[in-house]
Amino acid sequence: MYDAILFPTDGSAGATRAFDHALELAEDQEATLHVLHVVDVLSPGASLHETIRERMVERGGSLVETLAAEGRERGVTVETAVREGDPAATIVDYASSEGVDVVVMPTHGRRELTKAVLGSVTDKVVRTGDVPVLVATFED
Repeated sequence: MYDAILFPTDGSAGATRAFDHALELAEDQEATLHVLHVVDVLSPGASLHETIRERMVERGGSLVETLAAEGRERGVTVETAVREGDPAATIVDYASSEGVDVVVMPTHGRRELTKAVLGSVTDKVVRTGDVPVLVATFED
């Protein structure tokens, strides 16, 4: 059913827990797992100095390679990518350009008011993407 699964990660605890679900789905479907990290170029850290942005890109590369190694150990074909941009838009663009069948993402069990104030990358991907999104919810 799925040939390509996208797992975007920010390295958070929720993303780490959701990775297990993405990996199990890729194993079950014998699908390629795409592990993506997006450096938010609009974040204060990335916009302060080029060196900080470069470190954020390096950290993202290390993050996706660590997850890829885990997937490969379990026999899953894994592709990695680090992109810069608005996280939600970049995830949606990546899914479209790479022919992804499903996106697996974490979210936190925040109340609606908190989510409205803080925003949610997952929510934006669900609303603006063209592929199904499997959302793993974890309570804060």
